[in-house]
Amino acid sequence: MLSAESKEVVRATLPAVGAAIGEITELFYRKLFAAAPTLETDLFNRSNQKQGDQQKALAGSIAAFATLQLEPDQAKVDAILSRIAHKHASLGIAPEQYNVVHKYLFEAIVEVLGEAVTPEVATAWDELYWLMANTLIAMEAGLYDKAGVATGDVWRTVVVAERGYQSADAVSFVLKARNGETLPPFAPGQYISVAVPLPDGARQIRQYSLASADRDGWRITVKRVAEQPLADGTVAPSGEVSNFLYDNLFEGDEVTVSLPFGDLTLTEDAPVLLVSAGIGCTPMIGILDHLAESGDTRPVSILHADRSAADHPHRAELLALAERIPSARVHQWYEDFGARGAIGSARLGRADLSDVELEPGVHAYLCGPLPFMLSMREALVERGVPGSNVHYEVFGPDTWQVAAS
Repeated sequence: MLSAESKEVVRATLPAVGAAIGEITELFYRKLFAAAPTLETDLFNRSNQKQGDQQKALAGSIAAFATLQLEPDQAKVDAILSRIAHKHASLGIAPEQYNVVHKYLFEAIVEVLGEAVTPEVATAWDELYWLMANTLIAMEAGLYDKAGVATGDVWRTVVVAERGYQSADAVSFVLKARNGETLPPFAPGQYISVAVPLPDGARQIRQYSLASADRDGWRITVKRVAEQPLADGTVAPSGEVSNFLYDNLFEGDEVTVSLPFGDLTLTEDAPVLLVSAGIGCTPMIGILDHLAESGDTRPVSILHADRSAADHPHRAELLALAERIPSARVHQWYEDFGARGAIGSARLGRADLSDVELEPGVHAYLCGPLPFMLSMREALVERGVPGSNVHYEVFGPDTWQVAAS
């Protein structure tokens, strides 16, 4: 908790800092990467850096955390920091790295705000930073301890045991330990980080959900991503790591991955609503696999949206798993049925929750493009589902908390 003095200073200066936070975070990353270029090539997602998404996510998390110190809401604080801590743990972040971030972040603050950063202001925001940093450090220490590893020791070399297509653009890899031992357990819905050495010498890292309940092997599904024009006239880049894995990773190859992390995990006993779009189905497949294997009897509803049946990864597997869960109900939407017309019980168009039955006390789990998840969240809240019962997974910079507020 912030001291009373610092809280009042942060309250008074938050509008000014908030207005400049985008400029501050952009300058912070420039300073950080100038001092330590390997952080850009070997740790941070450089595609997100180029698009400005990482800068927006950092700005949003700082602003949200500061606001929540003025009007405390511990549940929201925990939600924001839990996701960051899991992501950091999957990257092997160590406590000393927070000192590096502090140095260049505060240099950026002083450079952008100039004389407005009085000693009193600097002290208050320094206290805020270390409150956030020390909370994350403690959470990450807990995650490392739970995983049974030393701080940051999360990386392992595994072997590709199987490679199989889930759609024309999506391929699954079953990963196993090199020595034939059983890999560490994971909770359904969690992910691993995959570190890939690229041809230009960079080591880029991305996260992929574990789409399986099999503890003898970890299965991930990777979707090839082409460049895509955006509404603002810019172009979203192709998937640098996903495309490399799709084109170059085969049976017998070794790959470096992290231990499993992630907080999109099932709540005990509550009815389940799984909502996904595109490759966002992967954590849902892992959760469904677990529900089917464990004989779980709670009510389960499954909603998936995709461009077409041909684009839908794990389509047949999703239906087969639903058949094994007596209470499961499946709702599918495709934007295009193609020449054959209707496909099973799937509906044509975009996902619509208006006529989907929602069980009392349901917990919803969302994964897919951020605009899709936000629209689904809005629809669920309008239907009376508490925001605290809506859980989500987003790969890349997490701007959910800002967009959903």
